[in-house]
Amino acid sequence: MKIAIATDHHGVEIKEQLIKLLQEEKMEVLDFGTNGIEMVDYPIFAFHVGEAVASNFVDYGILLCGTGIGMSIACNKVKGVRCAKVNTLEEARLSREHNNANVLALSSKLSISEMKEIIHTFLNTSFLEDRHLRRINQIQNYEEHYDD
Repeated sequence: MKIAIATDHHGVEIKEQLIKLLQEEKMEVLDFGTNGIEMVDYPIFAFHVGEAVASNFVDYGILLCGTGIGMSIACNKVKGVRCAKVNTLEEARLSREHNNANVLALSSKLSISEMKEIIHTFLNTSFLEDRHLRRINQIQNYEEHYDD
């Protein structure tokens, strides 16, 4: 599995820990930054991860910022991305089962153990296509025709 990961200045240390944990689980991790504690504009990093996911260059994306909200909003502007801002294991599971989310946004204020469990749940939960596929298709159809 190939994962893109990025953070703003709030999550640099945690991002490094997450990369090591994911690599220990034999995942390929691409670090899209940032790598310093200087203040940065988070949308740039969210767009890069979103584009990597939308183009199928990676399987999933993980984003970190102070709350996870800004990254999620920015990443969801990338066509083909379904970024879920998640705080709990249930939200991680449901974001995959019901929404087929392909990017996970987390608050850098969560503990590393909470993040690890949420990421594990997110990456190991399958999309339940039945009635949910119809809804995903509605979102994609809107997205494709919105610019018209």
